[in-house]
This record gives sequence, structure tokens and C-alpha cells, in this order.
Amino acid sequence: MAFPRSPIFRLRQRSLVRGILLALGTLAASLCLAGYPHLEAPHGSRWQILPVLAAGWAMFETARCHRRRWSFYQAGVLILLYAELMILALALFFWLYLL
Repeated sequence: MAFPRSPIFRLRQRSLVRGILLALGTLAASLCLAGYPHLEAPHGSRWQILPVLAAGWAMFETARCHRRRWSFYQAGVLILLYAELMILALALFFWLYLL
């Protein structure tokens, strides 16, 4: 019995879930690299460039799901793109300001 592969692992197919999971993982990694549990002394890291690149990839993955015709699905994709833009801005802030 063969199980169908999830579209999350097929990189050529569009997947909102892949973009969302990548963005949330980026947010978690960026906060951990900035020293999240100890907010009284935030610190930068040279590894912060990796969450910045991953956030850009997450935005690209979500933007691939954008459609030409207006629908509520497209509205949801735009909201997700704005949320991922905020995650990208936060990762850029941690990378450039705290370094």
C-alpha cells in the first residue's frame, strides 16, 4: 500500500502550509538567537542571517499561492504575506541592530 506524499514536501507544488511553517520556524529561531528568554540583555548573532533568508523563502512560498482572481482565499494569502513581512522585519531588526 503506497501512501501519497504530502504537498509540503513537494517543492515544485504550491503549499501555504510550507510557507506558514517556515515563517513560524523562522520567528522561533530568530527569537532564540536574539536571546529571547533573557530579555534584559538581548544580544545579536552572526547566525541571524539564516532566519532572514528563511523568512524571505517563506514569503516567496506564500506568494506562489497568490491567484489572479479575487476571492477570500486570496485575501487570506495577502494577510499571511503581511504577517510574514512583519516576521522578516523582526529578523532583519535582530540581525542589523543587535549585531
